[in-house]
Amino acid sequence: MPRAVRVALFVLGGWVVACEVHALGVGWLPVGPVKWLHLAVMGAGAGLCLLRAGLRRDERWAWLLLGLGVSAWVAGELYFTAVLWSDASPPVPSPADVGYLSLPPLVFAGLVVLARSRIHGLPKTLWVDGLTAGLAAGAVSATVVFQPVLDALGGSRLAIATNLSYPVADLLLLGLICGLLAAGGRRFDRRFWILAVGILCFWTSDTIYLVKAAQDTWVSGGPFDPGWWIIAVCFAAAAWTKPRGRGIEVRQRGTISVPIVFALISLAILVAGTITNVTVLAVALATAALLSVLLRLVLTFRAHQEMLHRSRNEASTDPLTGLGNRRALSAALERRLDDAKPAAMILALFDLDGFKSYNDSFGHAAGDALLQRLATGLAAVLAAPASVYRMGGDEFCALLPGGDEGGALLRAAAAVLTDHGDGFSISASLGSVQLPEETNDVEDALRLADQRMYAHKHGHRRSGAADQVKRALLLALAQRDPELSDHVNDVAKLAEQTARELRCPAALIQRVRLAAELHDIGKMAIPEAILRKPGALTDQEWALMHQHTVAGERIIASSAALADVAPLVRSSHERWDGGGYPDGLADDQIPRGARIVTVCDCYHAMTRDRPYRKAMSEEVALAELRAGAGSQFDPEVVRAFLRLHAQTRRNVTTSDLA
Repeated sequence: MPRAVRVALFVLGGWVVACEVHALGVGWLPVGPVKWLHLAVMGAGAGLCLLRAGLRRDERWAWLLLGLGVSAWVAGELYFTAVLWSDASPPVPSPADVGYLSLPPLVFAGLVVLARSRIHGLPKTLWVDGLTAGLAAGAVSATVVFQPVLDALGGSRLAIATNLSYPVADLLLLGLICGLLAAGGRRFDRRFWILAVGILCFWTSDTIYLVKAAQDTWVSGGPFDPGWWIIAVCFAAAAWTKPRGRGIEVRQRGTISVPIVFALISLAILVAGTITNVTVLAVALATAALLSVLLRLVLTFRAHQEMLHRSRNEASTDPLTGLGNRRALSAALERRLDDAKPAAMILALFDLDGFKSYNDSFGHAAGDALLQRLATGLAAVLAAPASVYRMGGDEFCALLPGGDEGGALLRAAAAVLTDHGDGFSISASLGSVQLPEETNDVEDALRLADQRMYAHKHGHRRSGAADQVKRALLLALAQRDPELSDHVNDVAKLAEQTARELRCPAALIQRVRLAAELHDIGKMAIPEAILRKPGALTDQEWALMHQHTVAGERIIASSAALADVAPLVRSSHERWDGGGYPDGLADDQIPRGARIVTVCDCYHAMTRDRPYRKAMSEEVALAELRAGAGSQFDPEVVRAFLRLHAQTRRNVTTSDLA
């Protein structure tokens, strides 16, 4: 706000306060000839609004209308004051009434224009809140003003219409500003609050004037006159107050307190109508306010229902492809398997081979487009009664009818998920389960499909460079120590199954298996006398043993195809509490794959004979894992291993019974 405008507003506001103090009879203040000076105050306020409209293009029409509204009132007051100065009484209607009655519609239009430029995204419920507030405010105005005015009406029809226009105009203006503030909330543009103060003061003075004039007790120059003048000062202050930002995003969720407060006000008016005389207009407006509250309730209920439906849909839909997600698949499986006699069906899980390379080569945007294209093709091939889902990443799933029809659809789906182009090749690994023949449990079905899919995937990759290097290293280890070779093979199977139980990504599962197969490769650098020593090792021998993971890392890292496996081998003997070797890592500092290998390696070692001790039973070994969870082992990995062991035991028991 410019300094000159701030000084002018300070002077105008101070003069209004001085007039009010003088009117209340609190001492004598040099306020000058109030009969004429108040016109200068209101004229100055109107001039500041018009100056704002002339100097700045933004919101020009709003401040022009507001300035013209105050100017019209000043013109009417000028005529009225001039007539009173001549000790005459102006007729009704007169040019003064034209000026007075021009303020409400011009201000109304200015507020609407200003609100439209400042409010964005107003929900229907907040529009209804504003309507409720406006109707309730109008009901209050009608209750206070209309009855006295109606009782005092007389004269010609034109005079009656003119006198009745004042409370109607005030009612509309008050209802609008209350509605805007109710809809906008506390975070609304502060300029509207300044405008509201001016309008409320104006309405108060107008209401008191109308009531007292109807009772023939009004006296000019009383303590209520400054209420008319304040509107000009407030409008000028609002015009030069800087708004916050270019627009206001009104809160999307209205507070229930707004309609409740105004509903209670309307209810109070209706209750008062049963005790005392309340105008029909006040009753009608109060009733309309209560009906708008009911409308608000209906809109709120519908909005909540739509939100609930949308949330449920989003929770079960993959945002990228529009297919159902894992949650939707689980729900569909549960519904079908819960039937008394579930129909035969096939659960098929697909994982794209070559997608990571495609993503790295062409970027994630191209990868997303490829997934969308493949999902569209898959959904087209697997139409109802089949259904398609995206499990996340590059995994898709389908529920197919059983029998020959499902087999044909399975082959068609695999063909759709195959794509080739310049520099890329996409195919799909597949794992399928017959339901409910093989299992009627949702988690078991998904686990079994996952295991078969990854078995299929590993079968595709056996000819890779990493597999060739791994086989060469394991062959060398078998030549050195056949028992050690058998150990790493068993540990690799356990580690792979545990990684799947933990829902690890496909790439990590492959690395875990490789790391488990190669975790003891560094023992080729340890003297055989130490490896097969039947008694306890010396400190020097232990120090040498602790270097076998470092040696294993160096051997594996020499092959580029196994470079990402080497860190897992190095950390395969770290402890969760930081007491392991060679680096003393703890908690999440240890690679997750290494933590899986550690648990499986220790379990297998405990259940096999060693030169220095006999093998433990499975129960004792499992108890040792439980006891070491949180100290030696990752608790999450131990829990997954125990679940896997229990499931394996149940499957064995079931097959024996069969």
